[in-house]
Amino acid sequence: MAVGLRAWQADLLLLAVTAVWGATFPMVRAATTPPEGIPTFAFLSLRFDLAALVLGLLTCRRLARSGLRTWAAGAVIGLILFSAYALQTLGLGMTTAAKAGFITGLSVVLVPVVSLLWLRRPPAPGAWAGVFLAFGGLALMSLDGSSLIPGPGDLLVLGCAVGFALHIAAVARWAGPHDPAALATIQVAVAALASHLLAAATGAWPGWGAIGGQVWQAVVITGLFATAGAFWLQNTLQPYTTPTHTALIFSAEPIWAALFAWWLAGETLTPRGYLGGSLILAGMLLAELPGLRLPGRRAAAAGDRPAQEGAQAGAREGGRTTAQERGRAAAR
Repeated sequence: MAVGLRAWQADLLLLAVTAVWGATFPMVRAATTPPEGIPTFAFLSLRFDLAALVLGLLTCRRLARSGLRTWAAGAVIGLILFSAYALQTLGLGMTTAAKAGFITGLSVVLVPVVSLLWLRRPPAPGAWAGVFLAFGGLALMSLDGSSLIPGPGDLLVLGCAVGFALHIAAVARWAGPHDPAALATIQVAVAALASHLLAAATGAWPGWGAIGGQVWQAVVITGLFATAGAFWLQNTLQPYTTPTHTALIFSAEPIWAALFAWWLAGETLTPRGYLGGSLILAGMLLAELPGLRLPGRRAAAAGDRPAQEGAQAGAREGGRTTAQERGRAAAR
């Protein structure tokens, strides 16, 4: 697999994973908004079904060895993961993919706040500087000068960022004694089940004939590559790189989101938006760099970010920290 891999090669492959995560923002937006999109919970059902199937095949032996406590922890963390992705996907229908990418990145700087309030872990001073910088960037990006209230889409995606931060804290609190691969798979399976239940409750299922190629493309890329594939790659590549490299590489996700939003959807940010995005990135880096981030956060995260989209995957869609952390990748 990755035998003999060099550090720069591992970093390059992790950068490719980050690029895939960024590309999912405009893809998911197009797949869940008119004229060709399907309802949010129907899309999430398909996405997590595919990811759970692939991860289940990869981790079936580990799942068989998992006890009731692992399944219970995975179920609770999976519900948090689902909530984050649901808010993000709903918000994408009411804001731009580029803004959603940067606002989702706030989850990194929210982790110290959540850890202080929930886990009673005091953050380092640099983490607070990251929080203030990032929220200053959010204000520049979301407030247009005529109103002091962000748009509904921005607020939903901000809720998603809080959800991903809670997901990371939940992994830190409950994931320690459990197999990270099995736990990630259970999280994604729970997210799939929750998506189906809400799709059924809201009457969101379209006819199969109404699901077009654009939607299926987004399902395959988010479910197979951004979640299941990211889970496998992160767990395979983590031994060949460093936590610092990983943190810096994953901090590029909002940049990829903005680039793909421009390329695939023709979206551009205003000068205020670019300045706000820059401040958010600066805050993310302050929260992630050695000596400035929350002490012990990496160790508590089940493997430094492999296993988030869900270990973000989402497999983030974890995260995104391990794949579990981000949940964006189910192993992100």
